[in-house]
Amino acid sequence: MTSDRLTNLRRMVQSRPDDPRLQFGLAVELLNRGETREGAAALRAYLAQAEDEGNGWGRLGAALAELGDVEEARDAYARGIEIANQR
Repeated sequence: MTSDRLTNLRRMVQSRPDDPRLQFGLAVELLNRGETREGAAALRAYLAQAEDEGNGWGRLGAALAELGDVEEARDAYARGIEIANQR
């Protein structure tokens, strides 16, 4: 992934902060680049805006587990499972 792509995603999120799709795209890009802490923050921003079907919660759980935040990871996974079971 190029830094131009990341720069462009950041600019798009800044210009349209209410678009959760952009926030999710930024989060995925950051996670793919190994920027786990920032990716988790972007996922939290996405989840605060969007009705997620579980995917975002699962990604957040994985990121938090990687960061060593086991309890928060467990909570994120549980939330994702809860939402997925409601669908």
